[in-house]
Amino acid sequence: MVSKAKEILKKFYGYENFRTGQQETIESILNGNDTFAIMPTGGGKSLCFQIPALILPGITIVISPLISLMKDQVDTLDNIGISSSFINSSISINEIENRLLRAESGEIKILYVAPERLENPYFRQLLRNLNISLIAIDEAHCVSQWGHDFRKSYRYIASSIKELQKRPVIAAFTATATNEVKEDIVKLLELNNPSIFLTGFDRKNLSFLVVKSENRRKFMENYIEDNKDKSGIIYAATRKEVDAIYDDLNKKGYSVGRYHAGLNDEDRRENQEKFLFDDIKVMAATNAFGMGIDKSNVRYVIHYNMPKNIEAYYQEAGRAGRDGDPGECILLFGAQDVMLQKFFIEQGTESEDRKTIEYKKLQSMVDYCHTTKCLRKYILEYFGETNVPDTCGNCSSCNDDSEISDITIEAQKIFSCIYRMKERYGCNMAADVLKGSKNKKVLDFHFNELSTYGIMKEYKLQEIRDLINILIADEYLYLNEGEFPVVKLKNKAVLVLKNKEKVLMKVRKRKAKAVEINTLFEVLRGVRRSIAEREKVPPYIVFADTTLKELCEYLPLSKDEMLQVKGVGEIKYEKYGEEFLQAIKKYADDNNIERKQTKEDEDREIERKQNENSAISMQPPKDDEIPSHLVTLNMQKNGLTLSSIAKERKLTLATIQEHIIKCALEGNEVDWYSIIPEKYESLILEKIKEVGAEK
Repeated sequence: MVSKAKEILKKFYGYENFRTGQQETIESILNGNDTFAIMPTGGGKSLCFQIPALILPGITIVISPLISLMKDQVDTLDNIGISSSFINSSISINEIENRLLRAESGEIKILYVAPERLENPYFRQLLRNLNISLIAIDEAHCVSQWGHDFRKSYRYIASSIKELQKRPVIAAFTATATNEVKEDIVKLLELNNPSIFLTGFDRKNLSFLVVKSENRRKFMENYIEDNKDKSGIIYAATRKEVDAIYDDLNKKGYSVGRYHAGLNDEDRRENQEKFLFDDIKVMAATNAFGMGIDKSNVRYVIHYNMPKNIEAYYQEAGRAGRDGDPGECILLFGAQDVMLQKFFIEQGTESEDRKTIEYKKLQSMVDYCHTTKCLRKYILEYFGETNVPDTCGNCSSCNDDSEISDITIEAQKIFSCIYRMKERYGCNMAADVLKGSKNKKVLDFHFNELSTYGIMKEYKLQEIRDLINILIADEYLYLNEGEFPVVKLKNKAVLVLKNKEKVLMKVRKRKAKAVEINTLFEVLRGVRRSIAEREKVPPYIVFADTTLKELCEYLPLSKDEMLQVKGVGEIKYEKYGEEFLQAIKKYADDNNIERKQTKEDEDREIERKQNENSAISMQPPKDDEIPSHLVTLNMQKNGLTLSSIAKERKLTLATIQEHIIKCALEGNEVDWYSIIPEKYESLILEKIKEVGAEK
């Protein structure tokens, strides 16, 4: 049997040897065993049922969820001389009966069937006339309510098999399944003592990168410019976003196509073929694109928006590097992505149980975006793998050269605040209290009377939220599931509060690059030259080059800091110091550079933190310390209309509206009903479905 399988592999597919797991899976099926194979995207699942189909005497039925996937596979099989066909909603009743007759006569060896067909008693009756040797169930995770793409029609598979005159061999295949899903697949498909093959989820040739707090569009364009000779996919959450990406890249002259459900069938087919044949290099698409696409030379997959769960992300990212050569998987994360995915869950999920599952999966995806640990380890452990190395050396976390920082004090402040809020509120409310927000809800709940109110006022609100999310991702905190999850302490957090454990993690800081130092050096040389000409002394008398270089490295922003630099004494500072400080401050502001601390700075900072009482109540921040858009939000929460806010603040109404939108995108709670009449809600939601939700 194995020799026959290898002969078919060479004759029809052109390969000398099987990939990992393929031979064992094929052998199990040919020996008459129910079989369950879990192989990563690109692992060659299709061969595992196509080759047995050519050896076994009867017909093979393949249950497959996507019409486009069926057509692609049938076209591929026909091209290499294997008789196959498909049955789904795209063909007429007469054509369905015709194809079943051809299958009954032996003319068709592999028949792809949409799972929805099994809901039809008449169709199940027709299947009884066929000599079925094997039923292969592709995307088997769809049978499980815990799976990322649950399909009710998959629940009809087991009962349909029972109705057949003779039970065939059952083989189930999936690329992504957690332990819960694996157990569900075996149970719900009623596999009979199955042989289970898990080839591992790791794709060692793929690198993983999460990019936060960046201009997404600029990052994407820069990346494509640097890789314009390579083939890649850009996934976006909505059709409108896809169209915007396509228009932008197309105008800039890049070889780009697009794919989403809003295009007609012919446009989708044409764009897909152009991508497969390398006539276009980049495909901008929604998640409707990619299932069953066997393009091997995709070098990168960029997720412009965060997907809804890890399963979907890994499946889509796995379309890079199917040929085994290096591939890059880049996720561009923005806080508004979470809101968008929650909107999709609320609008597209009827069952409350299913919503709970979707929210749990979404939180795992959010945690992936915030974890400071190895991204590959996070993914593999999500799918149940154990003994995974702590570092892979091929992800943005492992390659981050930031130093490990002790953030125990910050963590204790956060944990203490959540504890004092009785663990009954979400991340945003906790962040508002820590920041010292004066919004109406904080004051109504008397949170301004807590000892932790305003205790982190020196941080930006988004920085506090990011810290909370990191602590959730690293399992100090957890969120219960739901549209408005509540943040609670885990045992690890309690140990930190009791000073029994420290919190150490990488805190990313932007440091001056060599090119920036060189540029600043020239700026400071210019300042030195002006002073030298004014004082009529040689430049080195003002400051030596070594002093200028140290100024570039540490970027002092005050007199005390500048006096720590070698070559700067009290007298020289009094004569020249302020001119250099102003030049450094301007350069740092213009280039958004954070200074590197000196050893003395670090020692003082450690001493300050050690002496700081994390439960000290701080005064609420003044209005001029609060970002402008949050001032607007606070005024709106206190009952003012947008027009009255604009008048009082002497700003345009458009600016005030932009403030509200910015607050929402940052995750602040906005009372939309006070701005937009409730009667328009259904119309707005209808239009969002039509054109997207980016705005």
